[in-house]
Amino acid sequence: MASLAAFWRYGVVKTARKLKAAALSPLMAARGDDAVRSAYGVLMVPNWQDTTFRYCIFGTYGRDLADLLLGQREDFVFVDIGANQGLYSLIAAQNPRCRKIIAFEPVPTTHARLAANVALNGGAARTALHLLAIADSAGEVTINVAPDHTGTATLAGREGASGSGGVTIETIDAPLLDPLLAGDLPMFVKIDVEGLEAVVIAELAKTPSFARVSAIFYEVDDRWASAGEIEALLRAAGFTRFAKYGRGHHYDVLASRS
Repeated sequence: MASLAAFWRYGVVKTARKLKAAALSPLMAARGDDAVRSAYGVLMVPNWQDTTFRYCIFGTYGRDLADLLLGQREDFVFVDIGANQGLYSLIAAQNPRCRKIIAFEPVPTTHARLAANVALNGGAARTALHLLAIADSAGEVTINVAPDHTGTATLAGREGASGSGGVTIETIDAPLLDPLLAGDLPMFVKIDVEGLEAVVIAELAKTPSFARVSAIFYEVDDRWASAGEIEALLRAAGFTRFAKYGRGHHYDVLASRS
């Protein structure tokens, strides 16, 4: 029964949302609106040529992480690693218990849209935006970016990665990351970095601030990431509960402490 429910939720419903996005996006783009309200209730600056934007508008990503963020009942900080245009930062800001948002998006054009979306929704006062990527060393690197699907930008160097490349970004490692996470509230972390999740988690785990991380929602694609490796890394750091969201080779996991 559970597998049937997963097939319906993550197969049939998600596919229907993708088809809806493809069919209606040209019509909505032709209207020329200055801002578009997404299926998640937040406003976004139009970017219709981008698949990631269209998925945000039509709710293709589902409600799993959105509901987790809106359901937090104690004060927390949301750390959005791989924020893209800011969908989940904007959703977290809807929860008054979210006292601060720390968002990392290293691609300059995408970061500019992130900043515009935060301003559009009135969340700038409690949102810290960083034009940075988290990696195992600090410096400058070139990232693959697909203009028509910004959500596939990756530093992982995986086979078949899409994008034109040629975009130079800045990376930071644990010593530079820790001061950006300073505070005393628990942190809910989202990581969506297209195959570099294990590296990001390893760097987070090196910071003193990591002790305040109560939950991590991270993406896994079995074609280029090892779910077992990531889980072992988190168990060694004190995480004991792992809940899977999705089906097939591409899914999400919520890791939390006891």
